[in-house]
Amino acid sequence: MPSSKPVPNRRKANAFISPDKDRRFAAEDNPFEAMMSRFDDAARRLNLEPGLYKVLRAPDKQIIVSVPIMRDSGEIEVFTGIRVLHNTSRGPAKGGIRFDMAVSLDEVKALAAWMTWKCAVVNLPFGGAKGGVICDPTSMSMGELERLTRRYTSAIIDVLGPDSDVPAPDVNTNERVMAWIMDTYSMHKRHTVTAVVTGKPVAMGGSLGRREATGRGCLVVTRRALERKKMKVKGATVAVQGFGNVGSIAAQLMQKEGMKVVAVSDKTGGIYNPKGLDVEDCLKWVAEHKFLAGYPKGKPVSNEAILELPVDVLVPAALENVITSKNASKIKAKIICEGANGPTTAKADAILDAKGIYVIPDILANAGGVTVSYFEWVQDRGGYFWDEPTVNERLEKIMVNAFDEVAAMAVKHDVSMRIGAYMLAIDRVAAMHRMRGLYA
Repeated sequence: MPSSKPVPNRRKANAFISPDKDRRFAAEDNPFEAMMSRFDDAARRLNLEPGLYKVLRAPDKQIIVSVPIMRDSGEIEVFTGIRVLHNTSRGPAKGGIRFDMAVSLDEVKALAAWMTWKCAVVNLPFGGAKGGVICDPTSMSMGELERLTRRYTSAIIDVLGPDSDVPAPDVNTNERVMAWIMDTYSMHKRHTVTAVVTGKPVAMGGSLGRREATGRGCLVVTRRALERKKMKVKGATVAVQGFGNVGSIAAQLMQKEGMKVVAVSDKTGGIYNPKGLDVEDCLKWVAEHKFLAGYPKGKPVSNEAILELPVDVLVPAALENVITSKNASKIKAKIICEGANGPTTAKADAILDAKGIYVIPDILANAGGVTVSYFEWVQDRGGYFWDEPTVNERLEKIMVNAFDEVAAMAVKHDVSMRIGAYMLAIDRVAAMHRMRGLYA
């Protein structure tokens, strides 16, 4: 007869226990554990002081708020909102806000930390933050979404501000949501404060080039990686998983650069043509049919299979945890450019390294978005706006410098580009803490 006694917890006493999910064992797809495993490796190689290790591991602030709103039906519903500021030693916290049922404290903490390292990798004067509301935005009217956004903004308004915490769009949020946040904040402050958010409409102080920035950054670092690997840019074959804003623009720009995009996919599946796809034609199809499904000029391929195609460059630009210990050995690409946040699990890293696959990590590869967000913040604060060629030129300079600095760190310490990126970022944040000292 089975025992009714509880199973003893066999984790080590100092093991991390998620504050919102008491996991029996850390799953491979736990975003906080994945981030921390890379952080621990980099910190050990840097001989980071134990005290600083504790400081950099812990978020500055973790905020959980109730977000009550009235639905169109007159019913009151209460949602949960989260905002995490991971580290603000280098400047205001920077990070997106997402509306999604999968939002959790674990996920938001991991993404906030990733933003700290991402901003430090490209040497921006920002720290990291992330936020979200647990909701299903597809089931909500525009009025309900506006009420949700404004109530959430008012609930966390004490931490928001151009000098403290600057949100941006993320999953299921957009320019309109940023406009609501900016307006709510401004109404409380009694004057217009455009620099409180980025990713706004251009007419409200948004930056030209912001929509294309993440995809353009992927192009810049991929081109640099091809040059470093002594591979030709023209004719290099590319597969892109994810045909949203990041993936579609990366595919577009890579094709214009002379690369051959042979496969693209969205949530309905993908299209593969070894002779090359016309990305502009794919975009026209999606504009008419919403999804890639049914596109006639290629062979259907699943989102799983697209990762395993024999290409020079693979761009996972959709979801996290798509390259795992289960499929990493099947990856045939020579270069992986991580357009999405966290597409590769920590357990998969060693497998890819052993295969000699050159991975451009997410905290470098997709940093083009936050870089142009920084440009937007600068322009708002200065009240002077740049033309798009200037934005793109300055973005390329920052991305190239960051790639070269990460590559140099990786070579110096004989580590992967991912660990090199974490080492560069942690070293910069730690250096700021050493200079500032500890307030007591």
